[in-house]
This record gives sequence, structure tokens and C-alpha cells, in this order.
Amino acid sequence: MECISVFDMLKIGVGPSSSHTLGPWRAAERWIQHLKNEKTFSKVTSISIDLYGSLSLTGKGHATDLAVILGLAGKDPETIPTEEISTIIEVIQTSKQLNLGGDLIINFSSENDVIFNPEFLPFHPNGITFKAFLNNKEIATETYYSIGGGFVVREDRTNAKENRKIQKAFPYPIQNAKELETYCKNEGKQISEIVLENEKSLRTENEIDSEILRIWQTMLECMYTGCHTEGVLPGGLNVRRRAFDMHQKLKGGMPYNNSKEWVESIRSTRVKFRQILKWVSCFALAVNEVNASLGRVVTAPTNGSAGVIPAVLMYYLVTENHEADFKQIKQFLLVAGEIGSIFKKGATISAAMGGCQAEIGVSSAMAAGALTELLGGTPEQVLIASEIAMEHHLGLTCDPIGGLVQIPCIERNAMGAIKAINAAELALDSDSNNAKVPLDKVISSMWETAKDMNSKYKETSEGGLAVSVNISDC
Repeated sequence: MECISVFDMLKIGVGPSSSHTLGPWRAAERWIQHLKNEKTFSKVTSISIDLYGSLSLTGKGHATDLAVILGLAGKDPETIPTEEISTIIEVIQTSKQLNLGGDLIINFSSENDVIFNPEFLPFHPNGITFKAFLNNKEIATETYYSIGGGFVVREDRTNAKENRKIQKAFPYPIQNAKELETYCKNEGKQISEIVLENEKSLRTENEIDSEILRIWQTMLECMYTGCHTEGVLPGGLNVRRRAFDMHQKLKGGMPYNNSKEWVESIRSTRVKFRQILKWVSCFALAVNEVNASLGRVVTAPTNGSAGVIPAVLMYYLVTENHEADFKQIKQFLLVAGEIGSIFKKGATISAAMGGCQAEIGVSSAMAAGALTELLGGTPEQVLIASEIAMEHHLGLTCDPIGGLVQIPCIERNAMGAIKAINAAELALDSDSNNAKVPLDKVISSMWETAKDMNSKYKETSEGGLAVSVNISDC
């Protein structure tokens, strides 16, 4: 059974897309390491990269070519100063040279050596092939697939057990929601407690806490940055950042100097229903405006849906429980990560495979379940909340205008966050004995819907809003 860690579902990286930016970036890093392992790296004099299918059709809008170049240059998406990305790319493009893996200078033309090929490869819509040459003679080639959420597989291992992210068996191996529910019932534990035991089979609890804290701090800083940055997003759509303006209207008079003090200042503001709706939307918009600007976000489970989970967790911290601390943050993220992994195992978290239901729908389900546990829900109610959230995202298409993760993607994060909160409240008032649709059934329905969905509505910018609205209209 595939064992997926919470930290596989919640990754730190650079926007705007986990499948089209972070995944290709990681694929480039893996290819460099493969060349080194095969003792081929030092022989390379030139390279070429083919982007296939969805990576080609929306690659420019998702900065796929730039991500590949940065990965080939040995830059790490978790640590690269995001403000330096444009300068690094400009130097490479101007000099016509690339420091491959940070160890080998080769001639490189971003215009000629990165090829956008609309052909779809058989395994997955997000295919990428790397080729290495010695004096124009091909000496190595590898194909990778970016399968959503920053997960990457190599073509020759697409059906191999070696491809699984974690091989060590969990004490509570979970393939579906029913198994998770059974463990909770038999052990008398909450979902977060079961998940923590699994994580402890891989890391010490101090390591788990340290990584969860790093993830939350990245989410918080992302919200903070988005709420304090005004202007227009890059890409040509001339989308004005809205989180800044909303924040200016919502914030109270309490001064603050950093993100931690900012949380306390928000807690002092009015909490009427309309203000709560606006705050949640503001948090979600802020994250995905940062994401759209090649900023650093946390895939949750993807970059395109990165705003939902931090917005809902922030909602809990600033409106539901002013005494909440790291304990509740940890609990929330453990539950969210596990719900996401169940969706990945039973369906997909790739919009190129399943449309936006696989991104916003899954993130809303993750957030709904996590919030329900924090609000005192039983494991059964947690799963009901996740089911409700996904049920009302079934069939959601992915049709980004101009291939950019902006319209309708940014607003969808706000809608997904609000739906998650609503789903949690509905679940808390529900008797699990009366539930008609188990979470596993809605996951199965989501996957069947994904398979039936026309490819033009699955992150190709060939249907829906992507063709109804032109960049020139904006």
C-alpha cells in the first residue's frame, strides 16, 4: 500500500503551479542527479527539453519553462530568494549559457532549447523529456511526468513500486476513508492522532513539529505578504491585487510590526458575519496573488489551491479560538494532509487529469475535515465535512484565461475556503448514522467525473473561460 506523508501533501515551493512549475522544477533536479549517477553529467555539452501536453499548452502562463531552467541551474524552490528569479533568468537568457546543476557551464538558448510540444504522452498530460548531447550527439534522454501537487515520476517507473514516495510501512496503513474511520473507532483516537502515529514511524516528533511549524510560518508569511502588497499581477491580464485593498478596509487600529503581531491585531477587529466572510476571502486571495507572482507558497494540495487551507486555519485562529496555538495548528495540518492523501490515492490532485475539482475541490475537503476536528467533531463528522465540501465541487473545470493561474483560479480559493467552513458547520450538526454519501463514494465519483470530462476543460486553456475571454479583452 502506498504510504503518503503529510509532508508530501504540504510542500513548500514557488508559484504559480505545483504541477506546471514545482513539478517540472523538481523533475529537472532529478534528471541532473540521474546524469551524475550514470556518470554522464561531465560529458554534456548541450541539452534540450520538450514540454508535452498541458505543460506545453499552458506552460508559458504557468512559467513552466522558467521553472525547468531554474531547476537545471541547481536552484532550490524552497530556498531561492524569489525576488531574484527574474534576474537569474535574465542572465541565463542574455548570456546564452547555463550553469548546469551549478557545476557545469554549457551553451543554452531558452528560445531554442525549450520546446513546447502540444502532443499528449500516454501516461499523463504533464510530460517532460530531457535530452543531453555531447557535440550534438545524443547521449542521454529521460521522460518525467508531473502528476500534481509537485509529485514527479520517471517514465520507466510509472508502474513500479520504487516510484512510491515512501516505502516504509505505516503502523496504520490507510488506503481510503473507511479504513481511517475504522482505525479511529478501534483505537479510540482522533484522526490527527492516527496520522501522528504514522508520521512518527518516519521522523521524531521534534522533527515533525519543526516541519509543521515551517509550513505554517510559510503560509502565514504568504498571507501577510499578499495583504501588504498592492499593484498588478504579472502575465498580461492586468489583474489588480485585491487582498491589499480588502485588508486596508478590514484591519483595525491596533499597530503591528510582523506577521505574529498581525494575527493579534486581526483578533481585535469586528467579527460580524460580513466581516468574517471578507477576512476569509482576503486571506485566500492574498495567498494566491503571491502564488501568481512566482512567490513562495505551500502546496495544499497544489499551488493553484494553496489559499484554501491557510485561509480556513486563519479563520479558526482569529475568530473561533483566540487561545489557539501550535497544538491546534499541528492538529489541523495533520488532518488536512491525510484527507488530501486519500484523494490522491483514490482519484487525483492534478487539474490536468481531473479539472479544478482535483485542486480547489480537494483543498476545500481537506480544510473542511481539519476544521471539523478542531471544532470538536468526531472522526465520522470530519469525513462527512470532507464529503460535503467535495460533493459541491464535483465537475469543476480548469479553464484558466491565458494559461495563467489568475482568472478564475484566485477567486476560486476564496470560494473553496467559504465552502469548507460551511461544510464543517453542516457536518457538526449531522448524525453520521444518517449520512447518505460516504467520502469514499464521492472520491470515486470525482474520479469517474474526471475521466469523463473533456480534455479542453482540464488545464489546457482550450475551453470555457479560456476561450470565452481573450487576454486582449482584459
